[in-house]
Amino acid sequence: MHNIKVITTTTEMQEYSDRMRNLGKTVAFVPTMGFLHEGHLSLIKEGRKLGDNLVVSIFVNPSQFSPGEDFESYPRDFDKDFELLQKESVDVIFYPDKNDLYRDGFQTYVELKNLPKHLCGISRPIFFRGVATIVIKLFNIVRPHIAIFGSKDYQQLAVIRRMVRDLNFDIKIVGFPTVREPDGLAMSSRNTYLTPEQRINALSLYKSLKQSKKLVESGSKDAKKIIDAAYTLIKSYPETVIDYIAICDPETLDDMETVDRPALMALAVNVGKTRLIDNMIL
Repeated sequence: MHNIKVITTTTEMQEYSDRMRNLGKTVAFVPTMGFLHEGHLSLIKEGRKLGDNLVVSIFVNPSQFSPGEDFESYPRDFDKDFELLQKESVDVIFYPDKNDLYRDGFQTYVELKNLPKHLCGISRPIFFRGVATIVIKLFNIVRPHIAIFGSKDYQQLAVIRRMVRDLNFDIKIVGFPTVREPDGLAMSSRNTYLTPEQRINALSLYKSLKQSKKLVESGSKDAKKIIDAAYTLIKSYPETVIDYIAICDPETLDDMETVDRPALMALAVNVGKTRLIDNMIL
C-alpha cells in the first residue's frame, strides 16, 4: 500500500517542499476543493508524470463564495478522496484548516483588473478575487515547480496564467483538457446536485457547444447568430436558466462579433438550482 502523507499546517507543508527542493526534486501540484472525480484524477495522473513529488491540496475556499452560494453545502468526502489519491500514488495531501489559511484580521486579497470583468465574473463579482488569493497563498505554501489546472474552468485558468506572468512566479502552469462523462457532460463535483431529469437537461450545454462548432465549420461567422442558436437549444430543455453565453477572444476574453479566428465559446447555465459551466474553442 502506497504511504501517503497528510499535512494539515502551512508551516509543515513549506518545510516539506523546501526539503524536496533542496534534494533537487521537482514538486508538481494539483489544487482541488475535494470530492474528487475522474476530471480531478486526470490532472493528478498528469502531475504524477510531471513531478518527482506530487502534492494535492483539498480545501473548500470560503473567499470565492458569495453570500447565498453553496459554500456550506459544497460536497465533501475526505475519506473517499484519500482512497482515490492513495491509488494514484500521491505523495502528499495538503489538507489545511480554514483558520490557518485565513487567520484573524486577514485583509490581503489579490485582484486582477480586466479578466474577471467577463463571463463568470459578472454574476460572481468576488469569485476571481477569492481564486487569485487562494492560489497565490497555496503557491507560496506548497512552492511547486509545476501546477496543473483543468480547462473546464477556462476563465480561472486564464486568470491564473495572467497572475503568474504578472507577478513573476517561477511556476509552469499546465492546462489539461476538459474531462467529460460518456454522454458529453463536463465532469464537476456539482453534478451530484442534479436529479436524473436535470442530468438529461444539463446535456444541453454540451449539445449547444457542438452545434456552434458545426455552424462555424459550415461557414457561419456571425457570433450573435451562433449565440442565438445556442440560446434556443438550451431553452428548449426544462429547468434551464442561462447566466451567459459568450464568444470571445481566448486570451483577453473580450467579446468577438465575428468568428474569423479561433474563438472561445463559454457558457454558464443553471439547471434547477445547480450552476454549470462549459466551454469549447470554435
